[in-house]
Amino acid sequence: MTLALLSGHNMKDTMEMTVSQPRKGPTREEVQAHRGASAVAPENTIAAFKAAAEQGCKWVELDVALLKDGTAVVIHDGSVDRCSSSHGQLADMVAADLSGIDAGSWFSKEFSGEALPTLSYAIERLGELHLNINVEIKQHAHHKSLAQLTGTVHAHLRQRAPHTQVMISSFDSNALKAMHELDPTYELAMLWSDLPRDWADVLASIPAGTIHLNYKALSIAFLEEASRRGIKVRAWTCNAPQLLVPFWDFGLTGVITDDPSHFLT
Repeated sequence: MTLALLSGHNMKDTMEMTVSQPRKGPTREEVQAHRGASAVAPENTIAAFKAAAEQGCKWVELDVALLKDGTAVVIHDGSVDRCSSSHGQLADMVAADLSGIDAGSWFSKEFSGEALPTLSYAIERLGELHLNINVEIKQHAHHKSLAQLTGTVHAHLRQRAPHTQVMISSFDSNALKAMHELDPTYELAMLWSDLPRDWADVLASIPAGTIHLNYKALSIAFLEEASRRGIKVRAWTCNAPQLLVPFWDFGLTGVITDDPSHFLT
């Protein structure tokens, strides 16, 4: 892990500071369930979203992709192989194929028959669960265009419940730019595994005011600079609260985690 804590501090100095200062963590509003509470239920399913709500979460992160016929579904991969009992590429599927997909039994028999949800249905159920939504936009090779993907996502989000808050995240700055053009009120979060040197310029070009960064790439120097610029920073995907303890006092905003219960107790 790259706990690059160097901003005039070495690891010993930082640990001494965390002992002398109150240990802080994220507020309840800043804990997001990664693909739902995916540590305890199959990822990107209604069951995982329900589990997140039961744990007291306010936000869920989910992935979206399109089928051959343009139907938006909640799934991370370009195929259903990893997270269902079926096999096949999204590029070859249409809405009618969804009824034959069991997206739960691969995780546990308890979730046998869990559906692969459409984005439309997921947004409806998340509204009923009073959960806010972080939609990760991931472009797959079979998508006709970025405009098709972002336009479809935006159209569905416009149908959300009035109380449902939304943010958009992506590893693709062009996807965020497209969503900004569709609705300038979206909170936009740039996803990075490693922080590029030109991160501030990239954000300004979108424009975006949030970074979602791999927790292993966090550093105090970066958090101090982001805080100075008024940039929010959330860490993904950390499931061990103690690993983030050194960072809360230096501007870390929130966490995206497979098991929100670790951060909500």
